[in-house]
Amino acid sequence: MNAVERATVPERGSDLLGRSMDFAVDVLGLVDAAALGRPTPCRGWNLGMLLRHAAESLAVLSEAIDTGSVGLLPGAEPVPVDDPAVALTAAFRAGAVRLHAAWTAAERAGATVGVGGAVLGAGLVAGTGAIELAVHGWDIAWSAGRPREIPAELAGRLLPLASVLVTGATRHGLFAPPVPVPADAGPSDLLLAHLGRDPRAVPPPGQARGA
Repeated sequence: MNAVERATVPERGSDLLGRSMDFAVDVLGLVDAAALGRPTPCRGWNLGMLLRHAAESLAVLSEAIDTGSVGLLPGAEPVPVDDPAVALTAAFRAGAVRLHAAWTAAERAGATVGVGGAVLGAGLVAGTGAIELAVHGWDIAWSAGRPREIPAELAGRLLPLASVLVTGATRHGLFAPPVPVPADAGPSDLLLAHLGRDPRAVPPPGQARGA
C-alpha cells in the first residue's frame, strides 16, 4: 500500500469540501465577460479555459464518487455565446455544489473509489476536490485582478493532503514545479507554492471588477 492509499482526510470530507466551495464560489462574482481572456497563473491558459477545465474536473470527481470509479473527462458542453461568463461561472458553481452533495452521501455510506486498480477511500476523492476548489478559487481571483489568500485554516488543512497527493511522481502534467517561498510563509502561500503557483506574483494590468 503506497502513501496515497494510506492517506486519509483528517476530518469530515463534507466539511472540508464545504469550506473550499465557499471560498471558490465567493470569488466567482469577480468574473465578467471581459475577464475571460485574462491570463491565469497557469501558462498558456486564460480564465475562460480555466473555468471550463475546473467545471469538467469537478464533474469527473462527482462521477467518481457516484459510480465508484474514475473515468475520462466528459466532453465540453457548448457555451452560449451571448453571455459565456455567466455560463462558465454557473457550470463551475453547479459542479462545486454537486461534488459536495455527492461526497456527503458517499461519506454516510462509507464508499470507496477505484483509481487505476487501487481502491481509495472516498475521502481522498473529497480531499482532491477540496484542493481543486481552493486552488482554482485562488486562480480565478488572481486572473480577475483581485488576488485573495486561501483562508489560513483551510489552507493549513489542505497542505498535508496536497503534500501526499502531489509528489514528484504525480505532479507532471497537472501542476508546475514547486515555487520557493520565504521560511515564514503562511499556509496559503505554502499550499500555492507546493501546487506550482507563485503567491507573490502580481496579476497583469487590466480592468478588475470591484476595485
